[in-house]
Amino acid sequence: MVTALKKKDLEIALQKVRPFTDPNPTDEQYPTPASIAADMVFLAYSQGDIAGLKVADLGCGTGVLGIAAALLGASEVIGLDKDRSALDLAEENAKGAGVGIRLVHGDVGGLKEKVDTVVMNPPFGSQKKHADRPFLEKAMEVSGVSYSLHNAGTQDFLLKLVSSAGKRAEVLKRYKLEIPHTFAFHKKAKQDVEVLLLRIQIRGD
Repeated sequence: MVTALKKKDLEIALQKVRPFTDPNPTDEQYPTPASIAADMVFLAYSQGDIAGLKVADLGCGTGVLGIAAALLGASEVIGLDKDRSALDLAEENAKGAGVGIRLVHGDVGGLKEKVDTVVMNPPFGSQKKHADRPFLEKAMEVSGVSYSLHNAGTQDFLLKLVSSAGKRAEVLKRYKLEIPHTFAFHKKAKQDVEVLLLRIQIRGD
């Protein structure tokens, strides 16, 4: 597989993605660092799950994962979010990166369109327990394979959920996600959270 864009170049491109200016704590609108986004989507690309395929980013936020997929040759990218201001920001970021993303306003449960691959960084459930569950269930419904970031402390729950749906899940990598002091309830200048990258094989199992 040949790409004109190396992982380091992808990370540099994603560093230009603008973050939220007024993030919503209820929706856990934390930025996905360029280093993690690049590594995650490049790994999906190396597995043959991005180039030439239809990719969706559920809860796209700033659009960083969808932009990464587009830069790595996805044939179509859909970014879904219920926050219109997030979609406006994602549109600006996509234009800045020179790629096109079809942005859809709505709740994740309403998505019916089938895609090849899902890439996502859903809420971890810090504010609402198991807030990532609807995203996982939707990814298993509409895609052939999905890559998603989750709080490592929820690994057992995630694997049981996927197994109960008759699918296969694999923990590909773990990262240290630095969450800066963003909201009033944060007590530290920054907090490191261990997250895992989950790959769910949905079709072909």
